Amino acid sequence: MEPFIAAWKDAVMKNYANFAGRLSVGGYWRFVAVNIAILIVLNILALAASIFFILFVIFYFAFILPSIAAGVRRMHDIGKSGWFILVPIMSLIWSFQKGDVGDNAYGPPPVA
Repeated sequence: MEPFIAAWKDAVMKNYANFAGRLSVGGYWRFVAVNIAILIVLNILALAASIFFILFVIFYFAFILPSIAAGVRRMHDIGKSGWFILVPIMSLIWSFQKGDVGDNAYGPPPVA
């Protein structure tokens, strides 16, 4: 569980709106998994009390920007422009692809 939280903190706290650099495939999917888990829990709790619905909405909107930034950095890791996140099917397929081994136009490989 700790690698998931560490990846989430790295993507959110350190790189909230950082669109430069690269994000590894593992780091990206750990970030996505934690976000989905939090949204599911808040959504289930929202059925019980409306305060949780408010928290769900706040979380959702607060994490749109870091989610986009993480997607852009993920595209950079495979040597693609960040604009490719606007092409849903291709960006989904590429998000599973292993990143470039060495430096590319977007910087050095992410630290594991």
